Amino acid sequence: MSGALFWGLFAASSLIVGGGIALLLPVSERILGLIMAFGAGVLISAVAYELVAEAFDTAAGSGSLALGLAAGALTFFLGDALIDGMGGDKRKSMNQAPGAGSALAIVLGIVLDGIPESAVIGLGLLNGTGVSVAVIAAVFLSNLPEAIAATTGLRRGGWAPRKITALWVLVTVVSGLASLLGYALFDSAGTSALAFVLAFAAGAILTMLADTMMPEAFEHGGKLVGLLTTLGFGLAFALSTLE
Repeated sequence: MSGALFWGLFAASSLIVGGGIALLLPVSERILGLIMAFGAGVLISAVAYELVAEAFDTAAGSGSLALGLAAGALTFFLGDALIDGMGGDKRKSMNQAPGAGSALAIVLGIVLDGIPESAVIGLGLLNGTGVSVAVIAAVFLSNLPEAIAATTGLRRGGWAPRKITALWVLVTVVSGLASLLGYALFDSAGTSALAFVLAFAAGAILTMLADTMMPEAFEHGGKLVGLLTTLGFGLAFALSTLE
């Protein structure tokens, strides 16, 4: 159980690293877009080969995979729409200018984006084969550009560096706890329930990528985004074959 907490915190710690980079160094929008594209490719690979494939094997034709994908996608879609209405729609953008009223929405939006990824880490430890390198790499790498972009935007919107750092520490802790809960709550779950949860996380992550991460990547990175996404996907797949 402690392993789930540790790896969840480790993967999410890149939020703090990314925030620190943005506070200390200038990062161009183009570079950020390309990093974001690479991270998206890594996440897509992890979803396909670590989540959906595992859910398919575990479901054994019970229908849990399809139900989980649909439920995860719909849950993220509705949660994201609610948070967008509160003022958190530009949480991954370098060009946001949030007011005081949108601070809570930004925090909730970032937590919404990160919880499915972190919960997957805990779920991955349930099969007894140890932590998935591909999943850890996917979560870690996808968090970096998100933190850099959001930190830059928050800084432009008047947030103090101390407040921004506290935000990333908070989200990192929440992500670690999500990983721990993913392990603890489903430690004794049946195969159908586990398949549903894995697919739920996959649906939520894919919807998040299409709705928030890939549009920002293409806007800032241009045509090279396709190549970097494919590169991230290929490298993550190579990591999954080594496990």
